[in-house]
Amino acid sequence: MTSHRNHGSEAQPARAPRMLRVGCAFTYRAEVPTPAVFLVRPDRHGAVRVSDERLTSEPDLAVRHYVDLYGNRFARLVLPAGLSTVNYRARAVTPDRTEEVDDDAPETRPDELPDDVLVFTLPSRYCLSDVLGDEAWSRFGAVAPGYRRVREICRHVHESLGFGYGTSTSLSTAADVNAAGIGVCRDFAHLAISFCRALNIPARYVFGYLPEVDVPHTDAPMDFAAWMEVWLGDRWWTFDPRNNTPRKGRVVVGRGRDAADVAMVTTFGGPILESMVVHAEEDLAIAPRWS
Repeated sequence: MTSHRNHGSEAQPARAPRMLRVGCAFTYRAEVPTPAVFLVRPDRHGAVRVSDERLTSEPDLAVRHYVDLYGNRFARLVLPAGLSTVNYRARAVTPDRTEEVDDDAPETRPDELPDDVLVFTLPSRYCLSDVLGDEAWSRFGAVAPGYRRVREICRHVHESLGFGYGTSTSLSTAADVNAAGIGVCRDFAHLAISFCRALNIPARYVFGYLPEVDVPHTDAPMDFAAWMEVWLGDRWWTFDPRNNTPRKGRVVVGRGRDAADVAMVTTFGGPILESMVVHAEEDLAIAPRWS
């Protein structure tokens, strides 16, 4: 079999970057002042450059920012009684290339993993690798270790799960979704992560903005997207079991063990979410589409 390597700019001709507009708006109705934590600002590491960030609210609210143990950029505020809206918008510049691929990237023995990677081999709130361990070894144990095995896990999850909004809840685990055969993008990621961890392959949950760049347009409403990163060799690699194809324009917002670590909004009370709008699109007014 011919190996497939794609190391980004090392393997592709230089192209002008893609200019994106990303953002979101949450409108809540609260009975009493309610503390809340928002995770909507992109990660500042890696190849994506973020500028012109604005986190605003109506009414104007005091905001405190902090960074958690995974490096995620949170914003803390108190939603007032009544109606309030929190808006975020920014420009993001991303390379004009899909994520890197290397079919020969090897798995790393658990005893050789970096200390800070070990936690991503363990079961977590939604990723029940211990519950799904027998199935993982039965389905994928005979597949050659490394990048190809993770790709086979993604293919299986992509083909075995149907996608449907509202088909899972905030309590649905990877085991629940595996049994039901349907879920949303975060469920695809949770299931693939669980299978990887059951095989002692470190995997972590990622979510962010994913615009339709150089892919067919869909009529589905824009939402945050979820995928995963897997540790192979000496680095993290991006895999997307929901779309199961390389994509351009990923803008990472949060990383963690699963969605419990990187909820878009955490409220310490019971406000009603009146509406949520997400947007992520190429800014053609600034940059033409390069072929």
